[in-house]
Amino acid sequence: MTDRMLVVGASGHLGRKTAARAMAAGWMVVGTCFSSAGELGEVRLDIRDAAAVRELVRRVFPSVVVHTAAGRDDWRVIADGAAHVAAAAYSVGARLLHVSSEAVFSGREVEYDETAQPDPVYFYGAAKAAAETAVRAIDPAAAVVRTSLIVGDGRGAHETLTHDLIAGRRSGALFTDQIRKPVHVDDLADALLELSGNDYRGVLNVAGTDPISRYDLGVLVARRDGLDPALIPAARAADQGLSVPADLRLRTGRAEALLCTRLRGAQEFLAGESVGV
Repeated sequence: MTDRMLVVGASGHLGRKTAARAMAAGWMVVGTCFSSAGELGEVRLDIRDAAAVRELVRRVFPSVVVHTAAGRDDWRVIADGAAHVAAAAYSVGARLLHVSSEAVFSGREVEYDETAQPDPVYFYGAAKAAAETAVRAIDPAAAVVRTSLIVGDGRGAHETLTHDLIAGRRSGALFTDQIRKPVHVDDLADALLELSGNDYRGVLNVAGTDPISRYDLGVLVARRDGLDPALIPAARAADQGLSVPADLRLRTGRAEALLCTRLRGAQEFLAGESVGV
């Protein structure tokens, strides 16, 4: 009997990739979406509705649930939704993989390993930290995967922003003093598939190897896509009075020792990728 995987948020960048790679690996996959259907015939689900989540999970009865759904401005989606997914997965004995974010940290320590305690400084980070707390309380055996900027296939939010800024479709700038360790969506999806087949529990940092500013990442994206990097507006976050952390790096030594998936750096994966514009 083929194992079943439920990918919550399968119409999103990471969810879509995870579902596709899981199917290619032989999983029977059911994906969910909220407002915009993707390419896999997803089932519509509002994770703010605990009863709806519970009913769908019981109907699908998956052996693995991968929670990739996000809603940057809605606490009920980010925090409450994560709790609903965790409770439903636990009720059927499913392995739970919950995707979290470096946003749970303030950046005061710059580098963070899996033992670091969340100290968020803005709304999204606080909601993601609350989601982590709920998931780990409901299912201590769950894997909580903290990650960074997700890039790849031209579909990442940072890739879209770079294109929009160059084309003048959006105002704003890419920050030269905001450092992250971007991960390729393929590497993150493959890491999730690996974790679905083992018993790792607790937090695991899964990010790329290269610390790079948002601006320099945009330059790499522009060069990959044949655009002029000189058209990217640059600014310093420190001059904008923003509460978003500046230099924040996830230490990935544990993931590199645990996983067969190689976590590449942005310099490598963007230089080797070709995306139609």
